[in-house]
Amino acid sequence: MSIFDKIDKLKAEWDKLQPLSTKDQKRLDEKFRLEFNYNSNHIEGNTLTYGETKLLLIFDDTRGGHTMREYEEMKAHDVAYKLIVEWAADPDFGLKEKDIKELNELILVRPYYKEAITQDGQNTRRLIKVGEYKEYPNSVRLPNGEMFEYASPIETPILMRELMEWYRSEEGALHPLTLAAMLHYKFVRIHPFDDGNGRLSRLLMNYVLLKNRMLPVVVKSDDKVNYLRALRNADAGDYEAFIGYIAEQSAWSLELGIKAARGGSIEESDDIDKKLNLLQRKIEGLQDGDEEPEERSLEFIHKAIVEVGFPIVRAVLEKLKAFNKQFVECSVNYMIDGIGMTKGSEDLDELIKLFENEFESRASPGKIEFKMEFRHLKKASTSEVHVWLDRPYLQFEQYYYILSLSGDDKHEGRRLKYNQSIDEAIKDEAVKRIVEDFMSSLEKRLDQLKKS
Repeated sequence: MSIFDKIDKLKAEWDKLQPLSTKDQKRLDEKFRLEFNYNSNHIEGNTLTYGETKLLLIFDDTRGGHTMREYEEMKAHDVAYKLIVEWAADPDFGLKEKDIKELNELILVRPYYKEAITQDGQNTRRLIKVGEYKEYPNSVRLPNGEMFEYASPIETPILMRELMEWYRSEEGALHPLTLAAMLHYKFVRIHPFDDGNGRLSRLLMNYVLLKNRMLPVVVKSDDKVNYLRALRNADAGDYEAFIGYIAEQSAWSLELGIKAARGGSIEESDDIDKKLNLLQRKIEGLQDGDEEPEERSLEFIHKAIVEVGFPIVRAVLEKLKAFNKQFVECSVNYMIDGIGMTKGSEDLDELIKLFENEFESRASPGKIEFKMEFRHLKKASTSEVHVWLDRPYLQFEQYYYILSLSGDDKHEGRRLKYNQSIDEAIKDEAVKRIVEDFMSSLEKRLDQLKKS
């Protein structure tokens, strides 16, 4: 059975179960709303956890120590999602360019400055306008290190008109999944705006699906590598690979919808953990939400390092332990204010002992950095295949410390009180992002190796 046969069979079964009870429809709608908002933003670097996303969208709770822009972007994306649901339910609505510009303005909230790359590969800083087509060329660095240029600013208005003409001509002719997936791909290929193109492409795709009485597609952030690979295959002319990828995600959505319609559980295995973490955060809010933050001290700094920093490193190493045999050398390094110690990844406990001895003799530190190195891939034709993970790091301020997972200042990191109990979801999220960085870096180096 082909994936489209499977989709059509699931869709027929879904249609037979309509309408859902009010209770089942509500829980399914909430599930898709949270999954889509969380995953689509997380793919683009937003650091809110699933539980924090629910707290924000359902309870308007901004607990979690993120930048205000991340909260604003998540809420704005939710408004945009509700808008495409309304559009899809209106039989008289026809998608136009002005609607796409409206969506871009919604999800970007307001103009802001962003780091960018010039055509010759130089770093620059650019004002991002919202709801307007790009004025400057935009590009992305490919896994092989080359720069890929999207449509030029001059070409963009023409190509967007052609895209809308194509969409109107193929509406009703193509299978809804093919139409939705290709609208997504063609839009991304143009990249008409300075920012928000990825999120917007997934909103447009789901508008098409919802209009055709299908369920939304959720591209999971933990499957980002496969998602980007499918897009790269489409760049090489293999559109079926990308359409097939989107179809697989659609099958997941339909199966979830069918479970809900039959009154079954639509919780995934990790959803229980998400709910437990959500309840834990709500309890913490009752316990210490109004407490004054404690001032920085050696005791609090030590606690943050041994209860947050090292456990994250340990969990990352556990996730990646299978790669120890693939590399000649795997090591861990920590630096306190630029001075540190290195040990093999199997000797983390020894490294912690060295840290304890070092820490006792130091004045109050301002920063601790962790670095994990995987050097010299054994099976590579050249031994010069390395992966460095320059994170996490902890920055200690007077009343807060910052847990940062990014080396590029895109996000300021999580601001945490010294006396705040740390949600395990925060650590889990940190581990997940660091492991994703490892996968992306290794894949990039393997692709470069194939090209050489």
